[in-house]
Amino acid sequence: MEYTIEGRNSVIEAFRAGKPIDKLFILDGCQDGPILTIKREARKTDCIIKYVDKDRLDSMSETGHHQGVIAIAAAYEYADMEDIFKKAMDKGEDPFILLLDNIMDPHNLGAIIRTANICGAHGVIIPKNRAVGLTAAVARASAGALNYVPVVKVTNLSKTIEELKDRGLWFVCADMDGDIMYDTDLTGPIGLVIGSEGEGVGRLVKSKCDLVCSIPMKGEINSLNASVAAAVMSYEIVRQRSYAK
Repeated sequence: MEYTIEGRNSVIEAFRAGKPIDKLFILDGCQDGPILTIKREARKTDCIIKYVDKDRLDSMSETGHHQGVIAIAAAYEYADMEDIFKKAMDKGEDPFILLLDNIMDPHNLGAIIRTANICGAHGVIIPKNRAVGLTAAVARASAGALNYVPVVKVTNLSKTIEELKDRGLWFVCADMDGDIMYDTDLTGPIGLVIGSEGEGVGRLVKSKCDLVCSIPMKGEINSLNASVAAAVMSYEIVRQRSYAK
């Protein structure tokens, strides 16, 4: 389960033990020795640091003894990028990765991880900022898929795309202004980029993609829930891969 870690010594030891900390909340203006140590340990990781007032910390605290610092630990360990490539290699398949931009809803993230497992994707990549982490709600929504799908958290999604291009992947961004997915070749080592239904994929991330692809829509509403869009696009990739064999 996702859980909170409160108190200076407890938080320091959690970082030093390598526990996956998603967010760190520190009392604004606090600069004593233990807090500086915590900040130094946090900067060695991808943890997000937020400075808040005492009322916010008090409202978050479960013990009443937070000592000016509360850490939010992830429900599951994050994977390394190599875990994704190993999974593809072990299956003898071209890598198929889902990259998620601006996904803030834990139910969407959990559902996408579930889809990733069912459609045979080898992993999911999420950004450090402007995204939900591996919370308990995400774990529940994934219906157990988090046990099988490597989820990697990166600092910069655009830079990650460039690095993965060097490893042979090409990238397609799901966007309503793109070419119809049925008319697009979605085979080979591929990264599928999905954004939120409200903001979509960020401009810079979108510019790094090789193609922009859309799902045909016949009704009056012109957008899909992010997890549904991810599922539809993923299964078009599955279909094309099956016919390409």
